[in-house]
Amino acid sequence: MTRKLAAYAAGLMACSSFTVPAFAQDNEPLAAPEADDGVIIVTATRRAQDVQDIPIAVTAISPQALDNQGVDNIQEVTSLAPSFTSSQAQLASGSVVLRVRGVGTTSNNIGFESAVGIFIDGAYQSRPGVALSEFVDIERVEVLRGPQGTLFGRNTSAGALNIVTKRPELDTFGGFVNAGYGNFDEISLQGAINVPLVEDTLALRVTGAYRERDGFITLVDGDGVAFDDSNDVDQYMVRAQLGFETESGLRGRLIGDFSNSQSSCCSPIQLYEAPIVTGGAFAAIGRDPAGGNGQPVTSTNPFGQSEFEDALDNRIAAANFAPVADIDNYGFTGEIEFPISDNADLIFIGSYRKYESFENYDTDFTALDIFNVDALELDLETWTAELRLQGEAFDGKLNYIFGAYYSDETIDQSSSFSLGDDYEANFAAAFLGGAFGPTPFQLLTGATPGVGPVSPAGTSNTNRFQQDAKSYSLFTNNTFEITDGLNLTLGARYSWEDKSGGFTQTAVNNDICPATLASLGTLPALFPAGTPAETITATSNAFFGLGCFGFTAPADLPASAVLPLVRTFQTDFNDEELIYTVNLGYEFAAPVNVYASFTHGYKSGGINLDTTAAVGGADPSFLSEEVDAYEVGLKSRLIDNAVTLNIAAFYEEFSNFQVLEFTGTAFQTFNVPKAESRGVELESLIKPHPELTFNLSGTVLKASYPDDCAGTQTAPQVVSLCGYDLTNAPQFVAIMGGLWEKPINDTTEFFLSGQIRMEGDQRTSTQAIVPPSAAQIAAVGADAAVAAQPLIIGDVQDGKAFVNLRAGLRFADGAYSIEGFVNNLTDEVVRGVTFNTTLRNTGATNARSAFSLQPRTYGVVVRAKF
Repeated sequence: MTRKLAAYAAGLMACSSFTVPAFAQDNEPLAAPEADDGVIIVTATRRAQDVQDIPIAVTAISPQALDNQGVDNIQEVTSLAPSFTSSQAQLASGSVVLRVRGVGTTSNNIGFESAVGIFIDGAYQSRPGVALSEFVDIERVEVLRGPQGTLFGRNTSAGALNIVTKRPELDTFGGFVNAGYGNFDEISLQGAINVPLVEDTLALRVTGAYRERDGFITLVDGDGVAFDDSNDVDQYMVRAQLGFETESGLRGRLIGDFSNSQSSCCSPIQLYEAPIVTGGAFAAIGRDPAGGNGQPVTSTNPFGQSEFEDALDNRIAAANFAPVADIDNYGFTGEIEFPISDNADLIFIGSYRKYESFENYDTDFTALDIFNVDALELDLETWTAELRLQGEAFDGKLNYIFGAYYSDETIDQSSSFSLGDDYEANFAAAFLGGAFGPTPFQLLTGATPGVGPVSPAGTSNTNRFQQDAKSYSLFTNNTFEITDGLNLTLGARYSWEDKSGGFTQTAVNNDICPATLASLGTLPALFPAGTPAETITATSNAFFGLGCFGFTAPADLPASAVLPLVRTFQTDFNDEELIYTVNLGYEFAAPVNVYASFTHGYKSGGINLDTTAAVGGADPSFLSEEVDAYEVGLKSRLIDNAVTLNIAAFYEEFSNFQVLEFTGTAFQTFNVPKAESRGVELESLIKPHPELTFNLSGTVLKASYPDDCAGTQTAPQVVSLCGYDLTNAPQFVAIMGGLWEKPINDTTEFFLSGQIRMEGDQRTSTQAIVPPSAAQIAAVGADAAVAAQPLIIGDVQDGKAFVNLRAGLRFADGAYSIEGFVNNLTDEVVRGVTFNTTLRNTGATNARSAFSLQPRTYGVVVRAKF
C-alpha cells in the first residue's frame, strides 16, 4: 500500500470523516464501503479497520442496506440494528430519544443531553433533534454499542451513532438522482453531483434532498369533525463539500449544509379517559360531556389493551388547532490531516452548528381551549474543535492516539404559554367534579372583599431559558501488540464540564394566581358544615395548583403557606471525570477474534431548564451519570467467508441515572442511584449462493431499575421505579431478512429484499406504577407503599412484528433502477411514548395519551446514476 493510502487507512476515522471504503486485495479503493468479499471498513476505533477485526460491538450499515429498508433518518435505523431503538413525542425540536441496549435519556427538556452521542462527519450533534436531516449520499452508519467516551468524547454513556457522508472524489465526475412517490401523497427527491475542479487535487460534491408527505393523524374538533392532519413532513436539505489533497500529503474537506423542516408535529391520541369525565362532570357544568375529546374511540377500561390499540388504529386525535413547527438547521465542518512523518499524522476537526426552531401547539391535547404553547422559540449554537496526533511506533507494534477536545454550546429558549377560555371549566370538572360549578375561580375570588371575580382565561407569560456550556478533554487510546494475535488496548479521557444557566420570566399577565392566594383563607366557609379537613385542604391545594399553574404562574411571588411557588434561578454546574477503558483481544486465526473489555463511562449532568425546576427552593441542577460496563465478544468468518457470526455479552451498571418525567402538570428531573442493562447480542450474515444473502440478528436484554435502585433515597418518583424495566427496552428483539439478486441478462437484474423485526413487550412511560405520596412512604415504608400502588394505565405495549419488503429491476449494470416498496406491511399499531394527558386529573385516575408510530407506507422509487 502506498504511503498515502496507508496513512489514510491506518490513521483516519469516521469520527473525523477521514474514512475509507473497503480495500481490495490490490490495495485500490473501491466505490462503496462493502467489498465483494464482504469486508466493511469502519473507523469506530478511529482507525480504518475491517469491522470484524475491531474488539468492540458495532453494527456497520452500508448505503445499500439503508436503501433496501427505506431508512430516511436516524430514527429509522431501528429497522437494521436490534440493540437500537428510538421514539419521538411532542416536540419536533426536542423530544427525540435514542436508546442503545435499552438505555437512553428521556427528552422534552433542552437542558438534557442524549446518552447516545451522534457524530456526523466528525461533528458532535449536541441534541438528537439537530441530527434529523434526511439520510442521503451516506457512506456508512455505525451503531457503537456500550459506552464510547474514551474515543468519541461527550455524552456517550449508552453508545454512539457514527454517520459518515460520502466524500468528494478527486478524479471522477458523476452523481445520482432518486425520485419517489408513496401513499399519504409522499413525494421525495434526492440527488448528488461530484465535480473534480483540479484533477487529483480538488473536487466539489453537492447533495440535496426534498421530501413532502401528508400527516397520518387526523385532527378533529369536539364534535368529531375533521379539520386538519398532523405528523406530516415538508423538508429539504442541501450539503456542499470541497475535498482536497496535495502531493505533500495534506488532505481534508470543508462541508457546509442547510436544512429546513416545516411540519405539523406531533399529535398524541387519547387511549384512556379519566373517570371524572365519563362520570358526567363536564355535563354537570353545561359543557361538552366528553370534555372536548372528539375521538371516535377512547377506552374507559383501564385494562383495555385491545381498546387502546383500537384508538391508535383510528389515528384520530382531538385538538383545537394543528401544531406548527418550523426549523432551520445549518453548519460548517472542516477536517484537515497533515502528515508529520511516515508513521504519524496530525488531524484537526472543527465544526459550527446553528439550530433555530419555532413551534406552536395545543398542549392539553383536546378540542377545548385549555392550555396552549403560543410560541416555543429555540436558538442552539455549538462550536467544537478536536486536535489529534496518531500513528504507529515500534515497527507497527503500537498504534497510538493523543488528543484534545473543546466544545462551546449556547442555548436560548423562550416559551410563551397561555390559558384558554375553557381552562376554568376543565378545572371545575376534572379536579373538582363540578362541585363549585363552571366558574370556581370567580366564586372563590369574588368571595374575598377587594379582590373581585377573576377568570384565568387569557392568562399568558413568556419564560426564557439560557445556558452556556463548555466542555474540555484530553484523551489517549493505545493498542499494543503483546504477541502475535494478542492485543491490549488502554484508553483514557479526562473531561471538564462547565455550565451556567437559568430561568427568567420576560412577560406575564397572570392575575388569577395572586387573587387565588389572597382568597384561600375564605375557602373553608364555602364548604358545608362537617366537611372533613382533609377535603378542604386537598381542594385548597387544587385551587392553588391550578390558579398558580406552574407554566403560567408569575415567578417569585411571596411564599405561600399552601404550596411552593415558581422561582426564577441562575446557577452553575461544574464537574470533571476520568473515563477509561481496558480491552484485551486475541485473534485465533484470521477469521476468528475474541475480546474482553471494561469501560468506565460518563455523561455530564447539568441544569434543568424548566419553569418548575426551582419550585420550593429545589436545586435546579442534576448530577452526572456514570456507567461501568463489562463486555466479552466473539467475531468470526466461517465456511470460506460465507458466514459472518458475531456474539457479544454485556453487563452495564449505571449510577445517578438521569430521568425526566411528566406528571400531567409538571416535568420532574431527578437522578436514580442505580440502573442496569445486561444481555446477549448476535449478528450474522449468511451468503449460501452468489445471488442470495440472509441476515439474522437479535438481542436478549434486561434493562431495568434493580429492586434496590433507590439506595437511601425516599423520594416517591425514585422508589416507584425500582423493580421495573426501563422505558422502550423490550426484552428481546430479532431481525431476519434476505436479499435475492437475480441476473436476467448481461445488463439487467431483478432483486427482492425482505425483512422482519420482532419486538417483545415493552414499557412506554417513565413510571410503571402511580408513585406513592411522601406521606404514604413515611407511614408504611417505601416497599409497602410501592407494593400498594396501582399500575400506570396503558403503559405496556404488546410485542409486535414489522415487515418491510422491496423489489425492483436494475438496468445497465445498476445505472438505473425502478423499485416498489412497502414498510410496516401488516400496519402494526404501535405507540412509542405513553403519558398522563395534560390537566385531566391526577394519579390513578389521570387520562392517558400516546404518540403513535408510523403506519403502513408504500410507494415506488426510480434511481439513476451518472
